[in-house]
Amino acid sequence: MQIKESRFNVIVKTKSNSNKLVGFDKEKQAYLLNIKAVPEKGQANKEIIRFLSRLLKKQVRIVRGLKSKEKIIEVL
Repeated sequence: MQIKESRFNVIVKTKSNSNKLVGFDKEKQAYLLNIKAVPEKGQANKEIIRFLSRLLKKQVRIVRGLKSKEKIIEVL
């Protein structure tokens, strides 16, 4: 699965076994993302940025949804 948009939605499941892009929800138009980190003190958000930056080989930032499972990500 390849992400090509400069802005896209993700739905995050925290406390997973591994960091992994698992699929795409057509109804919500969002990528499904599993993250190992816990959603405390921004740990999961940092892990999401680190994982997606490595995956896309570009810098990313969270535009909306810092305290939500549904986030909007922007590729810089």
